Amino acid sequence: MNKFIIALGILAIALIGIFWFNNSTGDAVKGDISNTPVKEFVIESFYDNTGIWFSLKEISVNKGDNVRIKITNIKGTHDFVIDEYGIKKMTPLNEEVIIEFTADKTGEFIYYCSIPGHRQKGQWGTLKVIG
Repeated sequence: MNKFIIALGILAIALIGIFWFNNSTGDAVKGDISNTPVKEFVIESFYDNTGIWFSLKEISVNKGDNVRIKITNIKGTHDFVIDEYGIKKMTPLNEEVIIEFTADKTGEFIYYCSIPGHRQKGQWGTLKVIG
């Protein structure tokens, strides 16, 4: 009977160890943003005599990258939109807005300001996610 209890205890400890090991290494595989590097980009949004702009016209990342975009609106009223990633954030004047997401779709996606007329006057860029 004592051997049975000892064997049961060893089995329980082994199962707990296996469960703990799988959960502790699984986060990195699943893309836990706290353990993986972040690709960061800084953008200003503004207008001038020639149009309405984002200071960065292209962002290139790899599929699976964690992306951080810091946007500061330095003139006017703007927002920042990437439809395919469900991102739409207002960018208040002179405030840094941080947008974070994992680039889990490959392709070229347009980011733009959805204020009427802004995209048409040049306030857009391309997010390239390479597989």
